[in-house]
Amino acid sequence: MDDKTRVELEAAAFRRLVDHLRQRTDVQNLDLMNLAGFCRNCLSNWYQEAAKDKGQPLDKEQAREIVYGMPYAEWKAKHQKEATPEQMQKFQAQGGPHKH
Repeated sequence: MDDKTRVELEAAAFRRLVDHLRQRTDVQNLDLMNLAGFCRNCLSNWYQEAAKDKGQPLDKEQAREIVYGMPYAEWKAKHQKEATPEQMQKFQAQGGPHKH
């Protein structure tokens, strides 16, 4: 496979992942962290880092809006729920907060 095709396929897979996460607002970031070790904020950070590596200006909020499909504060107000004690216990058992 040539590099251009590989990049196009990777981009398509990324877009599908982002679309899936936008549709699954019932899945909380804490659930993602507990199960997969990353969340929507991680994904937006990786996007921002990739932009920086290419010399493209992109701030944290812009990157989050790309992943969330809306401003982060709006997504939180609409979809983020209070963490359950069980979720927090699992999160802490896995090492707790990570740097976003």
